[in-house]
Amino acid sequence: MQRTLVLAKPDAVQRGLIGEIIGRFERKGLKVVGLRLLHVSRELAEEHYAVHVGKHFYGGLVEFITSGPVAAFALEGPDAIAVVRRMVGKTMPNEAEPGTIRGDLGVSGLRNLLHASDAPETADSELALWFGADALVHYAREIDAWIVAEEPTRT
Repeated sequence: MQRTLVLAKPDAVQRGLIGEIIGRFERKGLKVVGLRLLHVSRELAEEHYAVHVGKHFYGGLVEFITSGPVAAFALEGPDAIAVVRRMVGKTMPNEAEPGTIRGDLGVSGLRNLLHASDAPETADSELALWFGADALVHYAREIDAWIVAEEPTRT
C-alpha cells in the first residue's frame, strides 16, 4: 500500500468542494487515513514550497495557500500517488482533461484546487510535514478485499 498527500487549496474550500473531491477518491477505492482543516502559516507554506524558492511563481504560491483554510488529507491505496495524480489532472485547469478533478471543477492558473504529492519520497516528507509522525490512522475496511485483490497463484 502507498500513501500520498492531497491538499484542497483555499479555492476548493471556499467553493465547498471538499466533499466532492474526497468522494471521488473514495469512490476510486482510496482510503482516507488522515484529515485536517487548517489555516496554513507562512512558515508551513514556505517549507512546503521550498523546492520552488527563486522561481517567479513562488511568492504567489505562498500567498495563495495562506489566503484561506486548506483541507489536508492523506490517502492510501495501491499505487496511490499515480492514481491521485491521474485523477487530479494537469496543473493548469484549462489544459486538464474532462473527467479529472481540475478538468471538471478547476477554473484558472494558481486557483487549481489541489496539490498532490508527485513521488514516494515527496509523499513521505509532505505527510510528515502536514501530519507528523503518528497522526495517520491504520484501519481495515471490509471493502478493501474487493479493491485490492490478491494475485492468483499460478501453477
